[in-house]
Amino acid sequence: MSSHSYRLIISCPDRVGLVAAVSSFLAKEGGLLTEANYYRDPESNWFFMRQVMEANSLPYGPDELKSRFQPLADKFQMQWQLTDTSVPKRVVLMASKQSHCLSDLLYRWRSDEMKFDIPCVISNHNDLESYVSWHNIDYHHTPVDPEKKVEHFNTVEKLIDDSNADVIVLARYMQILPPNLCAKYPGKIINIHHSFLPAFVGAKPYHQASERGVKLIGATCHYVTDELDAGPIIEQDVVRISHHDSIPDLVRKGKDVEKNVLARGLRYHLEDRVLLHGNKTIVFE
Repeated sequence: MSSHSYRLIISCPDRVGLVAAVSSFLAKEGGLLTEANYYRDPESNWFFMRQVMEANSLPYGPDELKSRFQPLADKFQMQWQLTDTSVPKRVVLMASKQSHCLSDLLYRWRSDEMKFDIPCVISNHNDLESYVSWHNIDYHHTPVDPEKKVEHFNTVEKLIDDSNADVIVLARYMQILPPNLCAKYPGKIINIHHSFLPAFVGAKPYHQASERGVKLIGATCHYVTDELDAGPIIEQDVVRISHHDSIPDLVRKGKDVEKNVLARGLRYHLEDRVLLHGNKTIVFE
């Protein structure tokens, strides 16, 4: 597959001839498809589509493709976007004191395992500053005064705006974002929750799980909404445990699951594989 491609992401009411119309449009323009994903939600009769085409198969650039596609999009009442893979998405990372999720993403970024830009890391503690600075990435330490949370999040919001972020990742950032910030970036703030949601929401889920004697613990990567730990779920996974496992064992095993689930969820988002539908996601793996 060409390293430079365009991704056409579409969701709209389903009707006869929809796929044929998009396919014939792209064929007429000379677009060479390298990947195609489709899904119809039977309850809402809503259709989801993800088409990837080689950029060099078209005789013009993405702006021209957008303007030529617009009449078709209007005809079928599409919500749609076109992304150019030659432009890496800008990912702002936010963390508190725990480093496992942040360091995992930094490793994947540094080793080119995942392609994205990191304009900065924002943290309410300075524990991770030297580690982030070693990567030559800007580190913004914005401490939280419980009496002045509004000022803190005003600072955070300005940092995010100034960094031109495409996506914000809460890599174990242990503060609850205010509703106005959640509303400003719908479908663009990704969180890792250290349990298998919707079970064990809030703090200390491993302690809750241990008390209940569960046999599986997990992690959930989801989009942030103003309802705590209740946003659309992108990815989840579990690990088996037993009565022999202490709470530190659960935490250790849980950290491994957390960083893998977060990395997969972010990868799906960066590759435009996640389409939102109400409080659900359609994920074209």
